[in-house]
Amino acid sequence: MITDAHSAETSDQTDDAELIRRSWDDPALFAALFDRHAPHLHRYVTRRLGDALSDDIVADTFLAAFRRRKGYDVTRRDARPWLYGIAANLIGKHRRTEVRCYRALARVGVDAVAETYAERVEARVSAAAAHRALAGALAKLSTGDREVLLLIAWADLSYEEVADALGIAVGTVRSRLHRARKQTRTALGGVDPTAFKEELGRG
Repeated sequence: MITDAHSAETSDQTDDAELIRRSWDDPALFAALFDRHAPHLHRYVTRRLGDALSDDIVADTFLAAFRRRKGYDVTRRDARPWLYGIAANLIGKHRRTEVRCYRALARVGVDAVAETYAERVEARVSAAAAHRALAGALAKLSTGDREVLLLIAWADLSYEEVADALGIAVGTVRSRLHRARKQTRTALGGVDPTAFKEELGRG
């Protein structure tokens, strides 16, 4: 945890790279990175794997990040791609769980994470139907295509950030996204799956 008010104030005004650099000498400062990014990462992982694994995946992501912090490239001011890349590797160990979640969601409908949004929309039945259709389509995507689509649609990363997170070329991100959009668009009746950011990945 951050040890004093001055440290807390400094971390609030510091970008990720500088915060990580300072944590090399003052490890307690790394807690501010957790406070800054863990809620969004937790939501993303929950949507990928469900509640049962999300706490452990997020904790393991930040533990790995803490251990690797001295190797972080401090020219990269935003640590989100780095963190999501670590999380993606951990999620990758649970591919079958993820696909099962999507298949279950495709059968049942709106999941707990999306429920608060669904309650706010007037066309709840239509939203739930679209959610089921998207979940079914996600379950059928290849691992690489699904990873790219969800990092863009749910984690709100740019093409360049996704490339950084996954260690692939931007051109590969574009081709995977194009393929994923093409496959899922059919299931959604011609609607671009990335149009579902608000319903399915942010809030």
